[in-house]
Amino acid sequence: MRDVLYLEQIEQAEALLKPQRIEVLRRLAEPHSCTEVAGELNQTPQRVYYHVKRLVEAGLATLVSERRVRGITEGVYQATARAYWLSPGLVGRLGLRRAQDELSLGYLLDLVEQVQSDIAALDRDRPELPSLGVSGDIRVRPELRREFFDELRTTLQDLFSRYGGAEGDAFRLAVACYPTQTEEQDHE
Repeated sequence: MRDVLYLEQIEQAEALLKPQRIEVLRRLAEPHSCTEVAGELNQTPQRVYYHVKRLVEAGLATLVSERRVRGITEGVYQATARAYWLSPGLVGRLGLRRAQDELSLGYLLDLVEQVQSDIAALDRDRPELPSLGVSGDIRVRPELRREFFDELRTTLQDLFSRYGGAEGDAFRLAVACYPTQTEEQDHE
């Protein structure tokens, strides 16, 4: 089972985005037959099979084995991934986005879309996939914001210069800095 399946085809999104089908897919996190899933969801096996068939056709679930039960062959199915990400390309851009600078929300949205696409394309079958995720909250007074952004940019440019050679393993470094909701905003 993959960690992430990146859905780039509208047919996959259509197959996934039905509440009943999502419930079936959740039950298929571990291998199950349609009869077993039907029992958990209080549905008929035929109804569950209908949804499983659509999930298999879309590549969201797979037949992992078959077994004989009371003289008939029963399929055992499993979800193909632990998570399903919808590509922003499924909708595409609505309208034109103005030219963005590094301090704009539009630039950040483009960056997040690129990171999502890159992560989904990684070969997760490799035994060791070196990566690093760091997240934290900081507070910067408004009068120091420009200084903070300049220092952050300088620090990153130093790293790019120091490690940006043509030799060695290639990594992409993406840093996002955006405002978070404060407790006062949460309660409004």
